[in-house]
Amino acid sequence: MGGGQVTDDFSTNPTEDGSVLEVTYDLGLQQEPTNLVADDFSTDPSESLLEDRPVLDVGLTDLPFVSEDGSVLEVNGDLDLEKKPARTLLLVGRSGNGKSATGNSILGRQAFKSKGRFSGVTTVCELQSSTLPNGQILNVIDTPGLFSLSPSTEFTCREILRCFSLTKEGIDAILLVFSLRNRLTEEEKSALFALKILFGSKIVDYMIVVFTNEDALADDDDTFEDYLQDCPDFKEILKACNDRKVLIDNKAKSRESQKAKQVQELLNYVEDIVGKNGKPYMDDLSRELRENETAFQISQMRISEMKGRFTKQEISQMMKDMKESFENQQLRQMMEKVETQLRETKERLEQQLNQEQDARLVWEKRAMEMEKHTSDVIKNLNEEQAARLRLEEKAKELEKNASDVAKQLSEEQAARIELEKKGNELEKNSSDLVKKLREDLKRAEKMTNELQKKAKNCIIL
Repeated sequence: MGGGQVTDDFSTNPTEDGSVLEVTYDLGLQQEPTNLVADDFSTDPSESLLEDRPVLDVGLTDLPFVSEDGSVLEVNGDLDLEKKPARTLLLVGRSGNGKSATGNSILGRQAFKSKGRFSGVTTVCELQSSTLPNGQILNVIDTPGLFSLSPSTEFTCREILRCFSLTKEGIDAILLVFSLRNRLTEEEKSALFALKILFGSKIVDYMIVVFTNEDALADDDDTFEDYLQDCPDFKEILKACNDRKVLIDNKAKSRESQKAKQVQELLNYVEDIVGKNGKPYMDDLSRELRENETAFQISQMRISEMKGRFTKQEISQMMKDMKESFENQQLRQMMEKVETQLRETKERLEQQLNQEQDARLVWEKRAMEMEKHTSDVIKNLNEEQAARLRLEEKAKELEKNASDVAKQLSEEQAARIELEKKGNELEKNSSDLVKKLREDLKRAEKMTNELQKKAKNCIIL
């Protein structure tokens, strides 16, 4: 692809005459807007594997530039700003979520076909580029469906190969696109898992969540924050992405300044990701694919050197056979990687499941022991409570008996007191009677004595 030429010496690959083969290949991107589609490899060794096809010359005045305060600046082509390194963004998401429209908003032009319908119009990975006002090249890759492994492993692997072939220097940020109009599907909920399988676990460090169809919030009279509060399914995804999220209104033709602010917020996230990660994302497989591609280019050039010994038709057939072999090898490597990652993930999940099952069995055993212990404690408490109730009943009975005894004693004491009183009265009465009787007896004795005395006197007379 256009840009600076890099020349490497492959000393281990000499030509038939013993000279060192000098290979020149593209690593950079053209300064002009570029439309790259990962089509079949060219059979002409003089052409690069991916042909640069300029589609539209975008001037600096065609793109919005947002200042730090959020205002849109008028920029002309004479403005001399510090040029930043090129950035490559990868769009992934379900068809109909607005990936292509989001790419157009980021690039500031209608680069991708976008019809705003659920079926989508992107069928293969496609790269479009624009130059920002500061001279920085922005590359955006639209994907047809790298959201899961659902279409087929072979289709997904082919598209990943296309994607890697478009990203020579790696990916600076992954834009995970969701629509506020569409309900979150099970496929989208498993997005993180699928992306880790396809691109490796470190891919989450490069991810930004992008929400489209902002007008849906106005229809429901909601704010963006209200929407996120009502959708707990996004919490895991946003947490994994370190809460990097952007709302983009791709339809805001009358509010270009608002769209520009949203795009600038996204680009700020991209720069933040680049700063934290230090380099674009490129896993081991993508590096291996680059090496294979270089070897393929060398083989192409060697075949081209055989023009004097073979006919054009024979060379064309050799090119075709070699290209087919190369593509099959690349595809086989990718499928092996995906299948290996799936197998390893399956084994890891099975191991995790077994560990969880073992842990669950341990906890179930502990729970049963706790339940038995609790049951025994409850039984003991019930027995203690029953015994306490019996004691309380006995105590009440004893209290009642004691009360009855006390009452009886009180009554007996009252009766005794009454008897004592009556006894005292009788004793007093008896004493008085005895006294009276004694007095009466004395009087009677006195009278008797007097009568006896009188009787004696009478006898004498």
